[in-house]
Amino acid sequence: MTECCVHALVTGKVQGVWFRRATQEKALQLSLTGYAKNLPDGRVEVLMCGHSDAVKLLSEWLWQGPEGAQVTHVELEVLDDYRAPSHFATH
Repeated sequence: MTECCVHALVTGKVQGVWFRRATQEKALQLSLTGYAKNLPDGRVEVLMCGHSDAVKLLSEWLWQGPEGAQVTHVELEVLDDYRAPSHFATH
């Protein structure tokens, strides 16, 4: 079982549409840890850690997001030697 952490920056209409909460719900369904938080520039920052297959699924879901979201870009970066958090939080 391959574990990994991926950092994502999601651009578009992603604030004020329950994006962080929906991301948290999806992450918990996939047994991932990390966080989702709004950035001052209107993007949402997401950290997802766990089994690589589950991280891939959430990474793909970020392009869609919840109803009402209009994602225009998702930037992904695999983090090497990153200590995964114990839960998934929203900030």
